[in-house]
Amino acid sequence: MAAPVDDMFSFCVDPGKVSSCVEVRFIDNVKGKGLFAKRSIKKGETIFIERPLVSAQFLWNTLYKYKACEYCLRALETAEGNARRLSGIPGLSLPHPELCRVRPEQHQACPQCQQGVPNKVANEPVQHLQQANRQQRLDYIKATPSLLIKSQNIIYVFQAKDKAHLQKLFTHFCSRTANEEEEIAHKLLGEQFRGQLALLHSLFTEALYDDRVTVLQWFVPEGFRSLFALVGTNGQGIGTSSLSQWVHACDALELPAQQREHLDSFIDQLYKDIEKETGDFLNCEGSGLFLLQSSCNHSCIPNAEVSFPDNNFLLHLSALCDINQGEEICISYLDCCQRDRSRHSRHKILRENYLFVCSCPKCVSQMEELDVTSEEEEEEEGVAEGETEGDEMEDEMTDV
Repeated sequence: MAAPVDDMFSFCVDPGKVSSCVEVRFIDNVKGKGLFAKRSIKKGETIFIERPLVSAQFLWNTLYKYKACEYCLRALETAEGNARRLSGIPGLSLPHPELCRVRPEQHQACPQCQQGVPNKVANEPVQHLQQANRQQRLDYIKATPSLLIKSQNIIYVFQAKDKAHLQKLFTHFCSRTANEEEEIAHKLLGEQFRGQLALLHSLFTEALYDDRVTVLQWFVPEGFRSLFALVGTNGQGIGTSSLSQWVHACDALELPAQQREHLDSFIDQLYKDIEKETGDFLNCEGSGLFLLQSSCNHSCIPNAEVSFPDNNFLLHLSALCDINQGEEICISYLDCCQRDRSRHSRHKILRENYLFVCSCPKCVSQMEELDVTSEEEEEEEGVAEGETEGDEMEDEMTDV
């Protein structure tokens, strides 16, 4: 049974205001639900702010020594400390340090991180995965993102006072493992991942099975596959960074031309130093399940976008253009580079990861194009096909 529509707004900041602005409608059996504007929305307007039903950091945050709240993913190190660690320059000093919002002297112990089930229970899946890695059976760094979210789901239901209501909320999320009409199966449930999925299922069950939990269907093989698909198709990436916030604040400064040029040059060099020392790991990363945001369908020309400007897990959905009353609000499941690819390449990504064939105006207008990719795209796909299975699992859980 699907969650009542009223529940869709329960994790929003000011749900009453949000429900007067947007509504969730059933479209058809192919697209399912969608989010629609109940009034005119102006470009740049924040449509809603929502906290996740459940979220988790990725394990590599610890490996790269990110300091962030385990509950809300808020960055806990200053922009300068963040820049020193990522660049490998211990004596680095940032100009305009007053623009950093992080104040370590004001930090307090988060009550959310210290409540609920004992740490032993919450950490067991990771410990099992680490042991499996030592036995060369599984790359736990790549598999942990999906397993942590699944573990959090179980733990969250286990702690909840109203378990039945919480289970209804989880039924809202799409959890199908295949699209029979289009003969599409989720790429992570393919034959090449059968061994890894079996091992993940075994570790997951060993660590978390408890007959007092009312979601026992998640522990049987098919239920586990369904839960895996739920996270894979609905998981929204979360990125937090005190350095990124400092850079945005610097961009907003009104400075004389020479000072602006000097500051921009400093920031450009800083990013070059970081890329050389650390690579692409600029943010504290995680993933979460957001109830209302998950009702947003995809378009290759979206009229809204997701961001995390508060440097924590609070999701902001903002309008990219004016949206008329009654118009569907769509986001893109693809990043900017992917949206610039050919129709064939876009469809390939969406079919494998989200189990649908896009019929947005852009895709319809390009229907006559040949189903081919550019040489650059073919090279990228060739590299991707040469990656390990674990790398593909990592990409699936972070490119959301």
